[in-house]
Amino acid sequence: MQIKTLSFNVSSKGNTDLIDITDEVQSRLKESGLRNGNVLVFAPGSTAGITTIEYEPGLIKDYPDFFERIIPSSSKYFHDETWHDANGYAHVRASLQGASLTIPFTDSKLLLGTWQQIILIDFDNRQRTRKIITQFIGE
Repeated sequence: MQIKTLSFNVSSKGNTDLIDITDEVQSRLKESGLRNGNVLVFAPGSTAGITTIEYEPGLIKDYPDFFERIIPSSSKYFHDETWHDANGYAHVRASLQGASLTIPFTDSKLLLGTWQQIILIDFDNRQRTRKIITQFIGE
């Protein structure tokens, strides 16, 4: 059993920007040299999340709309009173979404469904460069 940790950066527009990172994760899997195991995909920080969706135009609009309905950016957040950065909603959204995802792989291929892509969601209220950490455990 081996553990290999690799990372990459992603530029984001913020404001619940969804970015397909599937190819980047698959590329790091090939770079790891491992054939069978699991990968943890992790977004450090408290205003971004990781999940899987069908990355298509409708869901790219639906997903941010969903978060705006359940955690509106225009609501009052006590975090904003503390730091005056107006991104309290981004912290709440990210905590609900979660910062990591584990995906199995076999024969150096991620075992994702046909319409399933790995996405980064940047909830912050500004452009960012996000570091994504991939940690592979396997053989």
